[in-house]
Amino acid sequence: MSSSSYFAPNSLFKLFHLITKKFNKIMTDTTQTITKPNMKTLPPRDPKHNPLNIIKQCVKEGRPAFIAGPMVRYSKLPFRELLRDYKTDIVYSPMILAREFVRSKNARLSDFSTNAKDRSLIVQIGSNNVTDLLRMIEMIHPYVDGIGLNCGCPIKEQVREGIGAALMSKKELVAEMVKAVKTKYGDSICMEVKIRVHNDIKETIEFVKLVEKAGVDFITVHGRTKNTRSSIPADFDKIKAVKDIATVPVISNGDCRTLEDAYRIAEYTGCEGVMSVRGVLDNPALFAGFKDTPWGAIEKFWNLSTSYGLPFRLIQHHLSCMLGSQLNKKLHNELNAQNSLVDLIDWFDEHFDLKRSGDKGFGEAVAIPYRQDRTTQSRI
Repeated sequence: MSSSSYFAPNSLFKLFHLITKKFNKIMTDTTQTITKPNMKTLPPRDPKHNPLNIIKQCVKEGRPAFIAGPMVRYSKLPFRELLRDYKTDIVYSPMILAREFVRSKNARLSDFSTNAKDRSLIVQIGSNNVTDLLRMIEMIHPYVDGIGLNCGCPIKEQVREGIGAALMSKKELVAEMVKAVKTKYGDSICMEVKIRVHNDIKETIEFVKLVEKAGVDFITVHGRTKNTRSSIPADFDKIKAVKDIATVPVISNGDCRTLEDAYRIAEYTGCEGVMSVRGVLDNPALFAGFKDTPWGAIEKFWNLSTSYGLPFRLIQHHLSCMLGSQLNKKLHNELNAQNSLVDLIDWFDEHFDLKRSGDKGFGEAVAIPYRQDRTTQSRI
């Protein structure tokens, strides 16, 4: 099967100009349509999708809430929808920088997209001041189920700007931002703060108590300091120490790569939910109990990413992560060596039985359906 199943070659030229024309129109009109929420475009958010309500429901069911955390560039709309097909309860957007979002039309167009299926959605915001945080929330709050404030990102560029993990030493500022949001919006917005632990757990506990007093609805704790490498195991004892004193729900983050990990972490820490980031990037069906990414998820991702639109290199990276543990080195290198979307589709069709939406059995296979080598077929 050729790439023409996804794209009609004789219409690509017309399609390109149609997209360009539409994009230019959006760029012209975006200030009015983005800065003033238009609730005609999406129905109001249902309270049942409020992250707090979901966490409470999961507790009633005797299990932790399964949460896919924010991934820079990668937790875009197509991947978020895929995750929900595999028992993920709450999904985060990538971290969005408030300063750029409120000032740049291009940032608003590229950084945030959603639809009526995109629930329960928490948009994570990177900010170091109340003004930018409130301005961004004003733009997006009708379209999300929760707001997360990033106090854990260790990327040096963000830390230098006073964003992410830099806020772990500014607990009063974080409390001020949380209080400003809750004062303005009250219970109409679910507010979360994602933190890392300090070397001295007493500092973390002081931080948590202060943001709880400011009105935060729940807290996510990554069991590493801002300087701890990801190769070092997460410190679940510190997460447990936070949970033991917290008066709001606590989500554990770090080292969740299987469903068994999720239950083990929740049991040990007592947390109401478990967040996976790198785990779901490699295996979006993790919370459904799959050891590796099922082939059906690959087919669904192809359909979602080409339907909604996702940059080629992001599609390629997702597929590389999802298949990295299952392909031999030669095939994995070939996948990563493709230089265009059409080439990548043709490569998949050459090596695998890649079903399209509408085909019988689409999205159902578990094992990789390799195509037989032509030299082998000729000997039959």
